[in-house]
Amino acid sequence: MRKRKRSLWGAGLLAGVLLLGACGDPGSGDAAPADLPGATDRAAPPEPSAPPSATTRQRAARDAPDAPDKPAPKVLYLGDSLAMENQDVLGAQLKDRLGARYRSAPYSGTTLCDYLDGTGEDSLVPDKDKAAALVRAERPDYVVLQFWGNAWGYTPCMKGITYDQQRDKYFDRYAADARRLAAQIRGAGGERTRVVWVLQGPDAITPDRVRRVNSIYEAQARASGGLVADAGKAVAPASARYTWVEKLPCTAYEREHPAYCTERGAGRTALHLDDDFLHFCLAPTTAKSRPCPVRSPGIRRMAEVVTSRIAADLR
Repeated sequence: MRKRKRSLWGAGLLAGVLLLGACGDPGSGDAAPADLPGATDRAAPPEPSAPPSATTRQRAARDAPDAPDKPAPKVLYLGDSLAMENQDVLGAQLKDRLGARYRSAPYSGTTLCDYLDGTGEDSLVPDKDKAAALVRAERPDYVVLQFWGNAWGYTPCMKGITYDQQRDKYFDRYAADARRLAAQIRGAGGERTRVVWVLQGPDAITPDRVRRVNSIYEAQARASGGLVADAGKAVAPASARYTWVEKLPCTAYEREHPAYCTERGAGRTALHLDDDFLHFCLAPTTAKSRPCPVRSPGIRRMAEVVTSRIAADLR
């Protein structure tokens, strides 16, 4: 396996492009926009390992140690394929721990510009599901944004700007889109709506790219009164925030719930499949994007960080 990964990394950016295209995302070329699901307000199912009844969920939210002092929040979750696979687990945690009302509207292959008003046919997100439109309709307290960064030019609204070919222009455009998206969300939701910028985990091919994308998110949060949830830290080695690994030591929760500790004897758990170093779902990606159908430690870790950040803000 080590030899396999060395050969993958040694192939450089070209190999990264091919793999990202094959596994579908972010920047997925394997699903046409018509195949991508729209906004969903269905009740997110509980995590596969814990299917409590509605009464149990309500009691757990009320009695949880991090139950908020303020009324239960309303949360809107937007993003790319990482959000697509995370959405049900995040919804379950927000409801169980905070009693939150929740809606998710992720689209695989997208980046920030896809959710901006005015992108028209160049966007993979229809007008009804743009960030501002959903904020006006839902009036959320929090808008959680999770975007890996779409470095490879799959999204039409990026106009062909890629990290590989136009590095400075890529970051300038990404920062400008972050400002515009935050302003549109604030304009639609007013003072009550706060943006939660989810920081991303390590990038196996171009580690500095994710570091700089995360710095854009942090700067935008400071500039516009948003929040930062460092979910990426939960899927990185404790001593090396931007070093990619396939497996990490099991957490206390994972040791207590063996389905989340994939190599229990060794005390380690898998974050990625062997052939997909981007996604955290431990089921293969499919042509039609979907929420992750299996227990996946990386997804649970990230959802826990986002939920805890909102819980802390509510106190």
